[in-house]
Amino acid sequence: MNQLYPLKFKPILKEKIWGGQHLKSTLNKEIPGDKKIGESWEISGVENNISEIENGFLAGNKLNELIEVYMGDLIGDRIFDQFAYEFPLLIKFIDANDDLSIQVHPNDELAKERHNSSGKTEMWYVIDAKKNAQLISGFNHEMDKDHYLKHLENNELPQILNYETVQAGDVFYIPSGRVHAIGSGIVLAEIQQTSDITYRIFDWNRKDDQGNERELHTEQALDAIDFKLYDSYRTEYKAVQNRTARILKSKYFETNIVSFDQPVEKEYNQLDSFVIYICLEGEFEIIYEEVESIRVKKGETVLIPAVIEHLQLNPVVQSKLLEVYIPEPGEEKSK
Repeated sequence: MNQLYPLKFKPILKEKIWGGQHLKSTLNKEIPGDKKIGESWEISGVENNISEIENGFLAGNKLNELIEVYMGDLIGDRIFDQFAYEFPLLIKFIDANDDLSIQVHPNDELAKERHNSSGKTEMWYVIDAKKNAQLISGFNHEMDKDHYLKHLENNELPQILNYETVQAGDVFYIPSGRVHAIGSGIVLAEIQQTSDITYRIFDWNRKDDQGNERELHTEQALDAIDFKLYDSYRTEYKAVQNRTARILKSKYFETNIVSFDQPVEKEYNQLDSFVIYICLEGEFEIIYEEVESIRVKKGETVLIPAVIEHLQLNPVVQSKLLEVYIPEPGEEKSK
């Protein structure tokens, strides 16, 4: 009988007004012509954007089809009990060749009420950034609806937002409700709930090729925004060579970083969840079932089925990856 194995998927490339060509130069994505590609959806269960398997005997099948057949063996029994046939995470690479719009995402309750969808909590891992590149996360002083609306109506929204200068390796946790935007010159990996609901608040008065401004969602966003001021918007962590180090844990996903130049053993027998590897640097082999292997290069994303409980990561060169899975319910350790 054919067994489940580490799965690669065909990237779903998204043209964006703010996109560019950096996913090709930075992450080896095949971008046709001079298209402005802003996003590469690496693993997606979003309706009408379901990922297709690229490798092995399951190549050509869609992710949701595999869940229907393999259920808990693929995603974990407790994950299947909670999410059934919907894959719970969306993994992207993003190229902000220009500033993205300032936006916010609804929480689970609001998204369920309005869109019959999950909310959208996400995190960003900065892969590459030009000197002095910035992103926006939250407000820069105490805020309420009235002051927010006054600045929005006066075209002064950027003045009340918190700007962060970033470099490769920086991490930002973006819970639903937090106003945010990725600035020009940043390439990052995004891990998020399976949702494509975005409330666009401000788009820098930008117009498309036809001279039209993009739609804004002022009223919808108002009920979704968390106006609270936070002490810090960065997620602090410390990578440890040849060890797995936690970046953050939320109720929606746990993300670790593995930087290695020696073989690393991984045991998942207590996890009962699929695992995702996002290769940020280098190249490595996944050795599973003691003899089977698959090679992973920078810019590739791999889904490890829950039924694979032991494997080894063998570096071809110094490598770095993000490890993502759904944690057991418990204490959150994120910002």
